[in-house]
Order: sequence, then structure tokens, then C-alpha cells
Amino acid sequence: MEEDYIPISTLNDFIFCPYSIYLHNVYVGTDDDVYQAFPQVRGDISHETIENKTYGGNNDIITSLTVYSNELGIVGKIDIYNKVECILIERKYELKKIYKGQIYQLWAQYFCMMEMGYDVKSLEFYEMSRNKKYPIDIPDDFKKRELINFINEFRNFNPESYSYINPNKCVHCIYCNLCDKGSFINVY
Repeated sequence: MEEDYIPISTLNDFIFCPYSIYLHNVYVGTDDDVYQAFPQVRGDISHETIENKTYGGNNDIITSLTVYSNELGIVGKIDIYNKVECILIERKYELKKIYKGQIYQLWAQYFCMMEMGYDVKSLEFYEMSRNKKYPIDIPDDFKKRELINFINEFRNFNPESYSYINPNKCVHCIYCNLCDKGSFINVY
């Protein structure tokens, strides 16, 4: 694989704030405790059984599978794939709302798995705190084009030309203390 593959996990972050991807790189190699807030810590804890491959213990379930797409130039990991029902599942601790970036992540995982030869018949988010499933439509060709356009936007992003500030997002950004675009203090 090429080194310029986009990590699928950054797609949602990019929609939240493209500049946060740049700021995240400042922390690469440091202890997560330095910058993570409670929501990120809770998310990491909820994914431990996936990452450690201790979820379920069922041979019909694949967890934490590395996936990639040469066509889209993306790479990442899935949470859960049910081989019998052909369901790709993205786990979240809590879902007050499903955001476009989260959908892009699931679509990206879907296209990776399809390119890798897996049969995926349905997609869903699973909210752990409420034990609730949220089905997501399989992306059609129009949705695939939408994702490709978004990935191209990601690839062409120039942090030096970015000036958009959204105070509602900035106060929830774990990188706002580093950000030179505003003077916000995060709520964590």
C-alpha cells in the first residue's frame, strides 16, 4: 500500500474541523492522556473488546479487521463484521445524532470490504449505551461519488488557507488550546 492512504478514522474529524487533522499531528507520538477528553477516553474503552479481539468469541464475527481500498486510497479498521448475516457494524458508545462524517466512515469501510472480496449486505451503527441498532442504507453510485469528492477535498486541504471558525465546535475540540484560529477554551 502507498503511504498517502487516508486513515478512515480521520474522515469524521475532517468534517468536524479540517484544521483539527493538522493539529492532531502535533500530538502524534505523545501519550493520549495529554490531549484526550472524556468522550474520546470513553470511546477508547468501549472499543477495547474490539481492539483486543475479545468481543463475542464467535467464529462468525470478525473484529478489528484492517481494511483498505486501492481505488479510494483509504485504510482503516472495522469494528464488527457478522459473516453469517453479512452486516458491517460500527460501534459507538452514545449516538445523540448520526453525523455525516460517521456515515462517511461506515461507507468507506463498506467500499474497502467490498473491494477486498467481502459480501456486505447491510450496514448499521450500534449504540452501546442504549443497546440500539441504527441501520444505514448501502451507498449507491451517487453516494460513492459523494464520498470520492469528499476524499478529494480532504487530500487537497491546505491548513494555511483555513480560517473558518465555528464556536460551537471549537469549544468541543480537544485541540482548541493549540489552535491559532480562535481563542476558545474547550468544555472538557
